[in-house]
Amino acid sequence: MVGDFSIHTGVKREFGILDYIHFSLLFVLLAAIGIYHAYKDRKNFDVKHFHLGGRQMHPLLVSFSLVATFLSALTVIGVPAEIYTYGTMYIWLTFGLFVATAGAAHVFLPIFYHLNTTSCFRYLQLRYGTVIRLMVSIMFILQTLLYMGFILYVPSLSFQAVTGLSLWGTMIGVASVCTLYTLLGGMKTVLWTDSLQLIIMFAGLITLLIMGSAKVGGFSKAWQTASEHGRIEFTDFSLDPRTRHSVWSLGIGGGIFWSFLYGVNQSQVQRQCSLPTLRRAQIAVWLNFPGLVLIITLACLIGVVMYACYSECDPVKFGLVDKADQILPLMVLDVLGTTQGLTGIFMACVFSASLSSMSSGLNAMSAIVTEDYLKHFCFKSLSGKRELVFSKLIVLVFGFVMFSVAVIISETDSLVILQLSYSLYAILSGPMFGCFIAGMIFPWTNKHGALAGLITSLGFMSWLGIGALVNRPPGTKPLPVLTDGCNWEVTRTNSSITTVSSTPQSNLSISSVTNEIETDEAIVNNFYRMSYQWYPAFGMLTNIAVSLIVSFITGYTDPSTVNNKLMCPLFYKMFPCLPAKFRHYLYFGVNYEIETSDKKHDEKLDEEVSLFVSSDKCRRDDVCV
Repeated sequence: MVGDFSIHTGVKREFGILDYIHFSLLFVLLAAIGIYHAYKDRKNFDVKHFHLGGRQMHPLLVSFSLVATFLSALTVIGVPAEIYTYGTMYIWLTFGLFVATAGAAHVFLPIFYHLNTTSCFRYLQLRYGTVIRLMVSIMFILQTLLYMGFILYVPSLSFQAVTGLSLWGTMIGVASVCTLYTLLGGMKTVLWTDSLQLIIMFAGLITLLIMGSAKVGGFSKAWQTASEHGRIEFTDFSLDPRTRHSVWSLGIGGGIFWSFLYGVNQSQVQRQCSLPTLRRAQIAVWLNFPGLVLIITLACLIGVVMYACYSECDPVKFGLVDKADQILPLMVLDVLGTTQGLTGIFMACVFSASLSSMSSGLNAMSAIVTEDYLKHFCFKSLSGKRELVFSKLIVLVFGFVMFSVAVIISETDSLVILQLSYSLYAILSGPMFGCFIAGMIFPWTNKHGALAGLITSLGFMSWLGIGALVNRPPGTKPLPVLTDGCNWEVTRTNSSITTVSSTPQSNLSISSVTNEIETDEAIVNNFYRMSYQWYPAFGMLTNIAVSLIVSFITGYTDPSTVNNKLMCPLFYKMFPCLPAKFRHYLYFGVNYEIETSDKKHDEKLDEEVSLFVSSDKCRRDDVCV
């Protein structure tokens, strides 16, 4: 037996008064920050101040927010569950994060920053026209609402597991506070609350890692236990795309997915563009990288310790909890529950991870609806206080929709939450990312090709994602677990768990399994078994390929006519050692010799914007404001 755990003693830890106080203090501080900025900026009616912080934010503050935005409760809870169930290959995602950081800072950010716009989807209008802009922005809103529903549900489920309180009541309270402080303070509040939440995340994860390691006899002991049971694995170099996690799927596939998140996702682009200069924005992006690596690494190490804690009695197989995603909250009670107040701090850590993502999403969707729909179509004269009021009302509406999505998710019987949310999110990520890549890297792409590429890739990704969920072909099996160390039985009353001492149970461990992939099944099942880490890459490449083919068939765009501010000479930058006479061809015919600071060139870009706007006038004046 390992340590002094409730899983062995039959004693269930409880959420104490001090835990509730520490947990509640988080929400009080968040609301206070929102109220403070609302009062401080009460006379400022500039909507760009609400969405971009007046472009006067500090790089360190923005970098904290960038780290916190997408490292939600799905990371804090899901990654340890991933290590517990499948092993440590997930740590290779840190290489993918490096690729994504470099791409965001030096490929995408310069283009978006020089556009000087609130919505990153304005780029698509300048490059392809209105149809693509609206389609992709709608996809982003649907994707973000789905993601926010998950990250509201996951920590609320964990809170229910450790307190027994109502799941719906928790979700209502969290959604209300998050919507309130986002609505009150805008971007400034989001950045400051994200920074506070990131500090709490680090404190919670480090505390759990240290105390959990102490409980099992030190981290080296935990590592040894995990290694003996096959949880330590770093050398899966399989090239088979059906391999769930390999060096290539995590390093390349994961890198492409995170390049989408940090390169062209409205939530992140909006933060990056809140800085006064491009140089500072790039510094903020790079400062965010160590934080990303540290959070992922801490979560993976906690997964190792978590396995050591329950190596002799798997809580899921034994029936103490329903799924692997609930093991971490159980561990928190077992490890931190002996000290009053620590459990509350860690649950604040879990909710901090989700609140940062939710507030960023609410602010981003408000900016998109205001810029891409209200002002673009019928409310062209919308400005000042009136525009600010509309933006805040949109935050309120999306806060309610977010809660509704979380309720729907809570009523479903899902797979492992981390993989399910990633898969569904990635179905839309690849096609969306492909639109930006085809426009920024390949100057020949025209609006017909972009539309065909988007529809085709979205169709393929929907087929892949839905087919995999419906058919559920056999994939990588979880690693073996044991229950022969359990010496008590579990009874349930409503949502609470009651434990009663019992005689030792029989060994219910999973028989020896293999991760080898069968080759004699139908081809379509092999397609469905593609690793979810490759979903964004597959969608992106499909989009680019179809976009270029259709563009050349329908009459490709002349590269010399494309504004160089809308392009990135990626291949030119990737091969600096090539002779100049050959390297010049990697410009693909785009004229990059015009300096971006040239006033005439800037005026030409502004003229293009005006032409697009004027071409989209409402056909009936009586519906325009």
